[in-house]
Amino acid sequence: MTSRISMRDVARRAGVSQKTVSRVVNDEPHVSPELRDRVRREIELLGYRPNTFARALVTRRSRRIGLISTGSGYFGPASLLSGLQRAAHAEGYDVSVIHADEHDPQEAGRAVWQLVGHGIDAIALCGPIGSAEIAQHIPHEIPVLRVDLPEDPAGPAETDGHRVLFVGNDDIAAATEATAHLLRLGHRTVHHLAGPPRWAVTGYRERGWRTALELAGAPRPEVRRGDWSPASGYRATRELLQDGGVTALFAANDQMAIGAVHAIERSGRRVPEDVSVIGFDDIPEAGYLSVPLTTVRQDFARIAREGMHRLVAAIGHTPAPGTDDTPAGLAIPAELVHRASTAPPPAPATA
Repeated sequence: MTSRISMRDVARRAGVSQKTVSRVVNDEPHVSPELRDRVRREIELLGYRPNTFARALVTRRSRRIGLISTGSGYFGPASLLSGLQRAAHAEGYDVSVIHADEHDPQEAGRAVWQLVGHGIDAIALCGPIGSAEIAQHIPHEIPVLRVDLPEDPAGPAETDGHRVLFVGNDDIAAATEATAHLLRLGHRTVHHLAGPPRWAVTGYRERGWRTALELAGAPRPEVRRGDWSPASGYRATRELLQDGGVTALFAANDQMAIGAVHAIERSGRRVPEDVSVIGFDDIPEAGYLSVPLTTVRQDFARIAREGMHRLVAAIGHTPAPGTDDTPAGLAIPAELVHRASTAPPPAPATA
């Protein structure tokens, strides 16, 4: 019965023209709030569902956004993907999600090709997806959101002739503050456990760590690397602890920090009495570990909301030739959450 409800039925019940109903359904202007509410009420009461295929033929818009995520098994990318889906729905768009293998550079390109073939209006990318791997598959009129920041945050936000919007966490500032916090506690230097080099956030967090050390005139130890997993954090920290002078460690995500804490405790040392540890992301478990973890909390919901709002605004908006009014990257601030895993360094042993 519901499938036979037409736009004409809604117009008759609401006492308006079919054109007014069409404007409400397509979220067009020139409809008073009172009329819009009345039409939406009748749509809900009647159970009317627009014919999206017919609407797409008229508007040349599918009201569908493609989301491509790599590394969605990790807390950060999974949180961003979930936030992007909610934000797209709030903007009145459906989503098509494809999970690509971060270790197969060609898979992201195939995912883009598939989404474009389905007639999506825009694409959002979450994870380490290189521009060269996807640019050839994206028509220039389709805007792209990278949930990330450009290499030069102050530079142009256009890649290979495509309009690319950048919105992401301010990883550099957050990593700088996390490292500076440990230095302010009195640690001579801070060791860094970085993520995989293919991820842009790895470089940003490493850059913030270096910046804090340089500003303080502190020595810069060799970077240790993991793969985001607790096991990699454990292995890297076991090697690191062979240097008896380690008193502070900044890990690029919470899972590696958890592995680091385990390695420290297995070595007979204590957190934070002997070694302080800071993580990144503020996973739900971070505050409930045997030693609650000091970490950086990202505002995933705001990143997704701001990014999707900009992406939707860019749909159908083509800058004049020779101009570029694409906004520069938007960096969302993060918060350092102080818990029990950081403290001043141990006092030097006395003779």
